[in-house]
Amino acid sequence: MRKYSGKSDFPVSKIRRYLEPGPIVLVSSKWKDKTNIMTMGWHTVMEFVPSLVGCIIAGGNYSFDIIRKSRECVINLPTLNMIDAVIRIGNSSGDEIDKFKEFSLTPDKAQEVDAPLIRECHANFECKLYDDSLIDEYNFFIFEVVKAHVARSPKHPKTMHYMGDGMFMVAGSIVNKRSLFTKVL
Repeated sequence: MRKYSGKSDFPVSKIRRYLEPGPIVLVSSKWKDKTNIMTMGWHTVMEFVPSLVGCIIAGGNYSFDIIRKSRECVINLPTLNMIDAVIRIGNSSGDEIDKFKEFSLTPDKAQEVDAPLIRECHANFECKLYDDSLIDEYNFFIFEVVKAHVARSPKHPKTMHYMGDGMFMVAGSIVNKRSLFTKVL
């Protein structure tokens, strides 16, 4: 067990450095002839069956209206080799540029939604809006993943987790403690 080293006060506005729940994802969307990609650092698995994912999409974000109107999107999982594109996508607006062209990303046809997959990403999760009751008050979307596509290799890709202030943590080593689990989901 690690020896206690004491603690210092920490700014509550920066706790995301420790609590970001998952890897950075790229959310692709389409409404009529408009497509977009946004970088997202906050999402959470809410249920296993049906597979529900919740996320906040800021009302001022170009993707907000596209996703709200289309009621669908694709959550794409980029790997570390895409970090520069991930940052640039997050620093630009889809109402000014075509992000697929600007960042040399390949849109692939999805099977269950009209929003495009991003070919270069390790995984793509096609989503349909499951519950919109929290959008007006909190910008909180609840999606059901209706189709999933995952690359065969690597089995454990290097994903990025945003810590704030331009800092990322890369997913670390895999630790297998499966033998200690009494319940398998």
